[in-house]
Amino acid sequence: MLQPGDKAPDFDLPTDTGRVSLSALKGKNVVLYFYPKDDTAGCTSEALQFSSEVEEFQKLGAVIIGVSKDSVASHAKFRAKHDLTIELAADPMGDIVEAYGAWVEKSMYGRKYMGIDRSTFLIDREGVVREVWRKVKVPGHIKAVMNAAKAIK
Repeated sequence: MLQPGDKAPDFDLPTDTGRVSLSALKGKNVVLYFYPKDDTAGCTSEALQFSSEVEEFQKLGAVIIGVSKDSVASHAKFRAKHDLTIELAADPMGDIVEAYGAWVEKSMYGRKYMGIDRSTFLIDREGVVREVWRKVKVPGHIKAVMNAAKAIK
């Protein structure tokens, strides 16, 4: 389970605009967030809120990357439908989702299943995890991430 102070696992994932990797982002702060599914209520709300603050994060030297197991094509439709301005990376095999500890057992109506835990990692310019949020509830979350990013500017 990744904790603040740990070295962030590198990733190299496809997006609808190319590829994104942590190693290529060295020198920038990275907000890496994991979400369950494109175009669902909570995931759309989170993506819209991050998109609305993308310029503020850029001023802090931070990039925002959303990751789910959805395909690149699904991400492209999701971004176009909601005019999202954040990068969405596809991890269909779930390797990065697992490396960050976001693949967890969930329960709904007594049924247990595996799924993505809505979680966010703030990674500094040197690739070190500075903050971790798990079991994220969207209201107020983006503000908390921004405040943490300001603290490491």
